[in-house]
Amino acid sequence: MTKIDTTRKRTLLVAVDVAKSHNEVLIESARPAGHRHFRVANTMADYQHLAEYLRRHGECVVIGFEATGNYHRPLAYFLHQQGFELRLIPTLALARTREAMHNSWDKNDPKDAQVILHLLKTGLTQTWHDPLLSGTHDAQELSKTYHQITRARMRVWHRLRNHYFQLYFPEIERFIRSDSSDWLTVLLLQFPTPALITALSRKEFTAAGLRLAGRKIHKTELLASIYAAAENSIALPVAAHSAAIAMFRLVLEEYRGLGRLRDSVAQQAAAALADNPDRRRLMTVPGVGPITALTILAEAGNLRRFAHYRQFLKFCGMNLSTQQSGRFRGVSRISKYGNARLRTAFWMAAQSAVRMRQNSLRSKFDRYVQANPLDADLRRKAYAAVAAKLARIVFGLIKHETDYRPFFEDALPGG
Repeated sequence: MTKIDTTRKRTLLVAVDVAKSHNEVLIESARPAGHRHFRVANTMADYQHLAEYLRRHGECVVIGFEATGNYHRPLAYFLHQQGFELRLIPTLALARTREAMHNSWDKNDPKDAQVILHLLKTGLTQTWHDPLLSGTHDAQELSKTYHQITRARMRVWHRLRNHYFQLYFPEIERFIRSDSSDWLTVLLLQFPTPALITALSRKEFTAAGLRLAGRKIHKTELLASIYAAAENSIALPVAAHSAAIAMFRLVLEEYRGLGRLRDSVAQQAAAALADNPDRRRLMTVPGVGPITALTILAEAGNLRRFAHYRQFLKFCGMNLSTQQSGRFRGVSRISKYGNARLRTAFWMAAQSAVRMRQNSLRSKFDRYVQANPLDADLRRKAYAAVAAKLARIVFGLIKHETDYRPFFEDALPGG
């Protein structure tokens, strides 16, 4: 954070409190001193009027604003295209400064504009990076859409698991071992109740199940287990042609449709980033798959803008923080004041890397928990340490444009 030099000739400091329909604008100029407050609607006419006014009254214009949903994006892009200097105001800094300046938790748009102007003058700002100009807009949209579809699919899965399965086929849940078991969903569409399964012989059901699977995978034993569970099921005796079973099938179709939609987005992401060298480097890191690489590129943006990996860890919220006062010193833990989706991506990648047989991340995890491998708290700390190391590795690979060099343990004597 750098303090703005307001002694430059005709410098205008502009604070913008962004909202959905209109924006509160507060302007303070150094020469001559004074303030002006007015509203700017989210229309092209008002945007152009604001740009003309700022260009007419100042040679150097510095504009500060707080990120508010996505409402700030069109205005920020327009002002950047007009050649103005933009600064981003951190949301937490704005809230804490507002409470300190006004000794109150009251919040309104004019007050926020005053606080933004104060932070702008003191230099407590961040550099604004526009995703559209930095080339990460497409990756962000693909990543966010994939995330929303996954969340919607998971909500449907919970409805199936907690309602429909419990009523109409409680025993089937233990056979669904993965969210990608689409053939089992197809099987349930054909046989949603145990009565429909037991209406056939074991041999006939196995043959029908193998036809629905559509893969050259041996599932005879699994289908036999499903048939045995249907014979001893505690499901409600609901007729197959009832409205309840029709709703069960409807939700199963919704679950399948969201799965196909998610796969389609993943394929589009792979095609859009096929020639991205950073994605290729990320895919070589243990635990980092196509979706994790997409999330990192989308949420982190251009990692080369960080001068040191500690800045990137702080951006992710994975830097260590300690509460200390007088003689009291708390336990150091990750701050979590950062990008939550990046932390989740690195956490999931750490779990995948630890499950692999040989890599430096698995070795680090084993050394961390060797004192007590069954301690859940120690294992959680080990996963956090591995996730932080993954973040450092990712930063180093992209920053220095080098490939990942895998780590192999030496063979033990006699083994």
